[in-house]
Amino acid sequence: MNIIVSGSLAYDRIMNFPGHFSEHILPEKIHVLNVCFQVNGVKEKFGGTAGNIAYALTLMGERPLISAAIGYDYHRYFEWLSRNGISTDGIRIIEDELTAGAYITTDKTDNQITGFNPGAMKHSSCLDFDRLDPGETLLIVSPGNLGDMVNYPRLCKERGIDYIFDPGQSLPMWDAKDLIRSIEGSRILIVNDYELDLIMNKTGLNKKELLRLPKTIITTLGEHGSRISMPDGDIGIPVVKTDNVKDPTGAGDSYRGGLISGLIRGKDIEQCARIGSVCASFAVECYGTQEYCFTADEFNRRLKG
Repeated sequence: MNIIVSGSLAYDRIMNFPGHFSEHILPEKIHVLNVCFQVNGVKEKFGGTAGNIAYALTLMGERPLISAAIGYDYHRYFEWLSRNGISTDGIRIIEDELTAGAYITTDKTDNQITGFNPGAMKHSSCLDFDRLDPGETLLIVSPGNLGDMVNYPRLCKERGIDYIFDPGQSLPMWDAKDLIRSIEGSRILIVNDYELDLIMNKTGLNKKELLRLPKTIITTLGEHGSRISMPDGDIGIPVVKTDNVKDPTGAGDSYRGGLISGLIRGKDIEQCARIGSVCASFAVECYGTQEYCFTADEFNRRLKG
């Protein structure tokens, strides 16, 4: 089975400010704000939804293909992917753009100021659907280029390709009609609880009406696990507990990688969600979205509980 991960590739530049933002911002001068925060260095991490999900899938023993655009500063990311056995064949290089980048500054009380440059993500990944075998392909459409997110579900349905729809943080950019069309016919709609409410608000559909569009809705609930929703009811999936939580960033993408690996192996949806929860439990134990790893024995011990 061919797994295509459509989404973004990004460099996350993480900075810590050794003070409090509030001490340097004068409320009465907010309309003429001009401040500089000197940080204690910069850590660069590899990120983006496509990279994160593909990384998790690779740890699970799969060989995903990334469909995303990257900028002319691609060399470090390609080296990282190569070291981890992840193909770069489906990645489009945009020679006059930087790779998408998040510049995240955190103060002593965990307040954050983030600047995001979409860079190469403004361009389509140009996935060639004519080369895909409909019966042997599963595509996840995750947050990335909006045009791809609108067009790829339509192309999947035209060709009979199974796809998972994962709109995530792109939701504010969608109009209701395109959103409904992309959800309708998907194998799974996967969102967090806030995003599910946002979809219902944007489309005017309640949950019962929304469940007529995809086959299944999976809602991730952070420390409360996840919920599988189907027309005949809900199934709650508990979180896999760990005493070493360091950073929840990227846990959702790790969950998706584990979930998809279960689908590829023919597991039922409840088993797939449990595999996703185990995968996410390793991700939260490390800073960064592609820093964790595990052996098959370590994974199976957590899966068995």
